[in-house]
Amino acid sequence: MGDFDLNVDSLIQRLLENFKKQKEAEEHAQKLLIAQQLAAAGGAAAAVATASAAAAAAAVSASSPTSSSSYPAVAASFGSGLGSGSGSGSGSGSGSGPGPSSGYDPLDELTEQQRRLLQQYSISPPSETMISADGDQITVHHPREEPKKSRLKLRDFFVAEFVPTLDQRLPRLVRSCRTGKQVQMTEAEVRGLCLKSREIFLQQPILLELEAPLIICGDIHGQYTDLLRLFEYGGFPPAANYLFLGDYVDRGKQSLETICLLLAYKIKYPENFFLLRGNHECASINRIYGFYDECKRRYNVKLWKTFTDCFNCLPVAAIIDEKIFCCHGGLSPDLQGMEQIRRLMRPTDVPDTGLLCDLLWSDPDKDVQGWGENDRGVSFTFGVDVVSKFLNRHELDLICRAHQVVEDGYEFFARRQLVTLFSAPNYCGEFDNAGGMMTVDDTLMCSFQILKPSEKKAKYLYSGMNSSRPTTPQRSAPMLATNKKK
Repeated sequence: MGDFDLNVDSLIQRLLENFKKQKEAEEHAQKLLIAQQLAAAGGAAAAVATASAAAAAAAVSASSPTSSSSYPAVAASFGSGLGSGSGSGSGSGSGSGPGPSSGYDPLDELTEQQRRLLQQYSISPPSETMISADGDQITVHHPREEPKKSRLKLRDFFVAEFVPTLDQRLPRLVRSCRTGKQVQMTEAEVRGLCLKSREIFLQQPILLELEAPLIICGDIHGQYTDLLRLFEYGGFPPAANYLFLGDYVDRGKQSLETICLLLAYKIKYPENFFLLRGNHECASINRIYGFYDECKRRYNVKLWKTFTDCFNCLPVAAIIDEKIFCCHGGLSPDLQGMEQIRRLMRPTDVPDTGLLCDLLWSDPDKDVQGWGENDRGVSFTFGVDVVSKFLNRHELDLICRAHQVVEDGYEFFARRQLVTLFSAPNYCGEFDNAGGMMTVDDTLMCSFQILKPSEKKAKYLYSGMNSSRPTTPQRSAPMLATNKKK
């Protein structure tokens, strides 16, 4: 047991290593850029700043997976040639390009005034929007937007938009420096993660009863870098407690890194880190949509089956402080009481119909009253009236679910009685959606943190939760190339 705990620590460290290196390079490059701007008046300070900028390019060059052919253009964007200034600086700037990890740092040569300015304008924690509350009415003031009023019934919500930490003028080289690289993990390590986490899942109830404060995240879908960004903003465990709503694998390029980091955190912090099952944590789905192929390419089919055994033991729902009901998909016409969920047996595959299927597959629909057919070809849709009746019957305030792409990373339904979270920005690289997560504080006030989508043009524009979006197709039907589904 002790040896395995050490392996988990080592694996977590490896899974985070590239990301930490990237952030160090980005932060150092940003400081150098600011220093260059502060020293733009000329003289020796300008020469130092120019040399610093080139050093940043060299440092990022060493850590970036991108081609080195783009670096000359980046260096030129900071300023022309090294060592060309005629000021009192004694170095010619012809060295090998020292970076943040070397003994020499050009930032050391800044004046005290420049240091104060650099401290003032350097990377700082993301700012939150301000709210003003008046009874059950609040005015949410969004940055650079007109205030808009919202009437809230049961609790106050506010939005915190996390702005990118990099200056908009930072070179594309630094902005595009992503972890991207595969993390080397032995088959024994990965198998050990599955077996140990499976054991923990079975020790804990299938319907989790959790306490605030905690952070809730929606679909990740193998977008490993975005998962790390969520942790960066919310706090890496154990700095914050987390509940993930499922769909960790498929679609994205790094499903293995994603699920392995999540399982490792579950093992290390079993009472502070929680994972629910999504519809993609099912063999019949992730056999088709990417995870099986990734396991087979990097390891073998046997390991994929080990993951399947682990997924079959995941909890399927959670209740936070007896007021917030969480699941991946939605409600079920078969759900009359919470004891029905507690009686579900594990390990189990996801059936084609019934309570477990609906908890992972159903969707809200504003155009439906009661229950309707689901265009996914599985489970149901449910209307506003179903949500209200469910909350009243069980004395709950809010349903929190995932399962659908939403433009802003979160989207309300049924007069804010239900919220959909989706935490994979630029989903599949084809949509312009943001990623969101919801923080529930110890007073049960909920706030939303947003990862904005990248500026690159998306293939599809979002036009509403019930619009044309990537949804998962019928379980018995192969996915058509023109029918990209979630």
